[in-house]
Amino acid sequence: MLQAILAILIGFILLAWSADRFVNGAAAIARHLGISPLIVGLTIVGFGTSAPELVVSAIAALADNTSLAIGNAIGSNIANIGLVLGITAIISPLLIASSILKREYPLMIASMALVFVILIDGQLGILEGIILFVCLFGILAWTIFTGIRKGRDPTAAGDPLETEFESELALDDIMPKAEAIFWLLAGGVLLIISSRILVWGATTIATSLGISDLIIGLTIVAIGTSLPEIAASVASVLKGENDIAIGNVLGSNIFNSLGVIGLAAIIRPATVSTDVLFRDLPVMIGMAILLYILLYSHKGEPLLSRPSGFLLLSLYIAYLVILGVQAV
Repeated sequence: MLQAILAILIGFILLAWSADRFVNGAAAIARHLGISPLIVGLTIVGFGTSAPELVVSAIAALADNTSLAIGNAIGSNIANIGLVLGITAIISPLLIASSILKREYPLMIASMALVFVILIDGQLGILEGIILFVCLFGILAWTIFTGIRKGRDPTAAGDPLETEFESELALDDIMPKAEAIFWLLAGGVLLIISSRILVWGATTIATSLGISDLIIGLTIVAIGTSLPEIAASVASVLKGENDIAIGNVLGSNIFNSLGVIGLAAIIRPATVSTDVLFRDLPVMIGMAILLYILLYSHKGEPLLSRPSGFLLLSLYIAYLVILGVQAV
């Protein structure tokens, strides 16, 4: 048991650090290739924070622990809204000035709804995984296309989100190309190694305590793999980059729903627990709808206030308590 706990702690630390190195390397290479900061931010940086969830779920599925993979994806979506945005809003209220909510929020809701429709029969197969992946690549293609088209339109109004990415990914801050390639490769390798360590520790604890892989995925693993989102969102809001903070969460949730669950299905088709259908998916979608209500419950620009942050965090803690009681 002690070895398993140490494996989880070491896995989390390596996972968060290697994901950061991997994303920085990828972003630097993209900037060296002349890709605009907006596209880099919305794709590599926004979706890149989901690299831990993707690799952990892939390793779990390969080890025939698809329930852990599904729990990780859904649990991370819930944690991103309740834990990440809750903590971020408590630190500093989030005033969203760009059109990111109109652009990204409907995609997040649509992604979650598609997952619900696919899982409603209790089966997750290869075809469903392919459908999810095709939708993900469709969103990525649309994001890149609209970003390029906007960049070529001299009459297009400036987007505060684009300005923030220009500042965040300034050319002066880009690492040399050779260093970027090294960290892209090294970060990717460490992601796989740390994920294997984490999955082994999590499944060992689950077996020892008689807890299902699903519960472990929804709680310990989901919180751990959400560490990059917490770090990115808190760092962004402290710099006054509120749009990036919420953009990280929305992009991550889209990637988790389509990419993480899709990859797990392709690797290892599985039967989905009824708990996922009647407990976890409704909580995930309910938290997403509540987020929208809280953002637009004020006059003017959408705002996630400090009381709203406390509410989201409290609901997330209550959800964890329910999972704990049911696991006993």
